[in-house]
Amino acid sequence: MPTTLPLTATLLVTLALTCPTHAEPERKLPNIVYILCDDLGYGDVHALNPQRGKIPTPNIDRLVSQGMVFTDAHAGSSVCTPSRYGILTGRYCWRTKLQSGVLNGDSGPIIAPERITVASLLKQQGYSTACLGKWHLGLKFGPKMYANPIADGPLQHGFDYFFGISASLDMPPFAYIENNRFTQEPSVTKKWVRSGLAAADFEAVDVLPALAHKATQYIAGHAADARAGKPFFLYVALTSPHTPLVPSPQWQGKSPLGPYGDFVMQTDSTAGEVLNALDSAGLADNTLVIFTSDNGCAPYIGVDKLEAQGHFPSAEFRGYKSDIWDGGHRIPFIARWPGKVKPGSSSDQLICLTDLVATCAEMTGAKLPDNAGEDSVSILPALSGTDTVPLRQAVVHHSINGLFAIRQGNWKLELCAGSGGWSKPGDAAALKEGLPPIQLYDMTKDVGEKSNVQSAYPETVARLTKLLEKYVADGRSTPGAVQKNDVPVVIFKKVPKEKGSTTEPVAD
Repeated sequence: MPTTLPLTATLLVTLALTCPTHAEPERKLPNIVYILCDDLGYGDVHALNPQRGKIPTPNIDRLVSQGMVFTDAHAGSSVCTPSRYGILTGRYCWRTKLQSGVLNGDSGPIIAPERITVASLLKQQGYSTACLGKWHLGLKFGPKMYANPIADGPLQHGFDYFFGISASLDMPPFAYIENNRFTQEPSVTKKWVRSGLAAADFEAVDVLPALAHKATQYIAGHAADARAGKPFFLYVALTSPHTPLVPSPQWQGKSPLGPYGDFVMQTDSTAGEVLNALDSAGLADNTLVIFTSDNGCAPYIGVDKLEAQGHFPSAEFRGYKSDIWDGGHRIPFIARWPGKVKPGSSSDQLICLTDLVATCAEMTGAKLPDNAGEDSVSILPALSGTDTVPLRQAVVHHSINGLFAIRQGNWKLELCAGSGGWSKPGDAAALKEGLPPIQLYDMTKDVGEKSNVQSAYPETVARLTKLLEKYVADGRSTPGAVQKNDVPVVIFKKVPKEKGSTTEPVAD
């Protein structure tokens, strides 16, 4: 016989069935500040290289103590344009027409108009987006070049606001761009490593302070909106410590290592200004800060002298910017996110700069289509400390000469005989010396890549080669529908001539 509930109990049951027992809390998306240095080596950060790093970096060290260090982080390339393409698109740049080298300051755009970028993805999720500093991904100029609005630049790839320069600090045109126009038309000739057209008032020494001012101004200006629930993505692409080495007067002579040490110290201070702006605006607790670099330290800044003084910008890794060895592409990568990332922690996950897109997608609940972020893997599990398995199957490396390497677990296979870049021996010289045409290193035992064991592990060479071939053929290195590369991709390339080739060290 059925029982009859008292009226109060009946009401309670009805409420339980019609209302959720726990209201789903509204997810508050974090602001994202991504600070990208230009040519800062892993060993240039004192906290990452305490025994052999002689440049004080107190602000970056503060990030290390407050966040997570990724000890096995890599750029997709050992030079800047390809790495920056990978950051914004989540795709290896060797899938595009840029198969080696970098773009110039007046080069055309390399990001396809329809391609999703991290900025356009976050904009769709309600973020305000801004890019400050070095673009170096090509621009589409009008028929009168610098007098016309820029038809394809950061604003066409998801950014609401842009202030910066077209490429590296030593590449003309030497002039500021705000949104889609030059603030002053380049009309005179100046020289910083290279000669070219410049705005009359533009001086290289002023650029880093200008970017610091713009970054702090942006954070202050968007603080109210951020607190009200509209987050921002601020991509701060610093121009330092890339050549020309132009520390501001107040930083000159601060380091016993000379202008490079001074410029690194000023770079650290600039990062500190951004962090202080977050603190002043009351936004630090709900902001994911990522600090990293686009590749290793450039050898032409005088690394021999630095190392003679006890400072090793590549730490214990072999090679420098341009090279296929880890000194070319292993980079500092620090993430701070209060309440989400454990302070003073580290991760040995193998990650790549291409991983930003997938990380932001997972963080915001967005779903990437198959034709976006083809080489991007979310590092959110590592950030939250919930990772129990490797996040990535492998990472592909690329040198300035367009030569390939692939890293999986402890193994790194390099499809060249030498450095793949500017360091000696170059590839032609290495072959002339009788060195094998490929290299294989066990990175757990030989992080300095000194003992080539390719002849002892032919099955590992074959397996990694096959995996790289699959990544190329599939147009992606992550799960999903097969995609097309923009151009045919050749894995085994002809060795360039040693003399007059891009193996000669010049600023890119």
